[in-house]
Amino acid sequence: MRPIKSQNLAQLLMQLRFTPEKKRRKQLDAAEKLVAIIGKDKEYPFEFVCFRITGFHLKIANEGELIKGGELLEDLRIFISKLSGKLARPVTEQTQKIYSIEELAKTVGVSTKTIYRWRKQGMVARKYIFKDGKRRLGFLQSTVDEFLSSHPDLAGKAKNFTRLTDQQKQQIVKQAVKLAAGTNLSRYQIIDRISAKTGKCHETIRYTLLNYENAHPDKAIFKKSTGVIEPAQAAEIYRLFKQGCSIKELMERFDRNKSSIYRIINLRRAKALLARKIEFVASDEFLEQDVKERILAEPLDKSEPSAFRNVEPIKLTGSSLSEYVHTLTDAPVLNREDEVELFRRYNYLKFLACQSLAGIKLSKASGTMLSKIESYLARAEDLKRRIIEANLRLVVNIARKHTLSGANLLDLVSEGNISLMRAVEKFDYSRGFRFTTFASWAITKNYARKIPDQIGRLGKATKASLANIHRELKTEDAADFAAIERAHQSLAQVIKDNLTKREQYVIVNRFGLVGPPIKKETKTLVQIGRELNLSKERIRQIELLALQKLRQSLSPEEFELLTG
Repeated sequence: MRPIKSQNLAQLLMQLRFTPEKKRRKQLDAAEKLVAIIGKDKEYPFEFVCFRITGFHLKIANEGELIKGGELLEDLRIFISKLSGKLARPVTEQTQKIYSIEELAKTVGVSTKTIYRWRKQGMVARKYIFKDGKRRLGFLQSTVDEFLSSHPDLAGKAKNFTRLTDQQKQQIVKQAVKLAAGTNLSRYQIIDRISAKTGKCHETIRYTLLNYENAHPDKAIFKKSTGVIEPAQAAEIYRLFKQGCSIKELMERFDRNKSSIYRIINLRRAKALLARKIEFVASDEFLEQDVKERILAEPLDKSEPSAFRNVEPIKLTGSSLSEYVHTLTDAPVLNREDEVELFRRYNYLKFLACQSLAGIKLSKASGTMLSKIESYLARAEDLKRRIIEANLRLVVNIARKHTLSGANLLDLVSEGNISLMRAVEKFDYSRGFRFTTFASWAITKNYARKIPDQIGRLGKATKASLANIHRELKTEDAADFAAIERAHQSLAQVIKDNLTKREQYVIVNRFGLVGPPIKKETKTLVQIGRELNLSKERIRQIELLALQKLRQSLSPEEFELLTG
């Protein structure tokens, strides 16, 4: 399965991994409904896609991104498959018949390749746990019926797929031999002509000829291709490779030798890696000699924090928020040394990936080097997941405090998890601050900026869950919040000691230092100007002068918490 092309949609999928299960199921349903209204020939802004799936108007850097309808459908297909994989339920629990790909192909009378093609055309599939205990794609009976009724032409062609007589197959082979010997038509064009003449679909003809060549290797119908491969074919080769198709199968299907297939695949892999936005927090240590051995080469039982030994990824299986919190009770707790080691390794792996990518040439992309880069990034993502899982309880703690304003707790937890993920990307472990302090400020600032007061009142069920959560978290270590409060008090004292009364008023109101840190209230330059009877430009000058003073008195972390 190829990766999701839209980086924003791929990021959204990662964020939803840490959303409570009940909400993820609603978002999965919403994604399936979105598939039904997408037109292949249209373009859609990501903001629209995000809103239809999550219900949120998220402010992102590339919110103006337009996605072509055809690419969006393919991305949503992968999005739904991956998201449903985390939510897979046994087929025995479903009220409708669930078909596997093989069962559906046999029932409808087509090949499994045709089923895959129908998926690309909008037939939605989710992952279920089948009787053998394995997670596989499955199709609801209602989904199949709806798709076939809305595509009668496809269904009509499909019915004839497996019903060729031996005489019909021989006739097809003869026509192909004649056209291949007497014309310069490509394999695809020959198959297309035979399809038009016989009334059989393209795939039927292709498989008939492929089966003949496999049975008679000494009587090849088509010559091996020697020309430049078309971009569409190259994309198809890479897609099939990602789905698990072997190199030998690709060689036979596309009439290419092994080196050509590998060259096409590696070119696509390299392009995908170069298109990724990889950011890391730099450190002078990364440039030292033997640093790779120091950071990465230690045995796992020493290099990995003790909190992560034999810890399985957290699976959110509860349908209520209280059950979600209960799943976090066994989450690892990181001390300062654990944090430093994890972030050190996490950023170094991304540094290695960037460094290796800088030497990649598309025309000479080495499969070995590409695999090494992919390995670096995969290991970095695993470390990021571990850091996030270790801090999910922190998000719940902060979110439950913000419910005093009437906000919906489920929404706050989901939004807080997104802020947590972004904080992991920005945290500089070398400055000596705890990540919990940095992440707490990032989450609370995001609440103040993004969650409106009218996000919704708590219902009875949510209030009951909230009461349970309060009881479960009574013994929660409050050290992180004490650290936040100390930082807040320290910041207020520095402002008082270093700024004039007017400068204090501007800074306090511009950066929302009035009231609790969970719910900040900021004012614009115009509003402050009216209160002080000064122009907007004069307030800006006072603000800049005050910030210059504070930059000299505050640590980089404190200054970032004030202005970030």
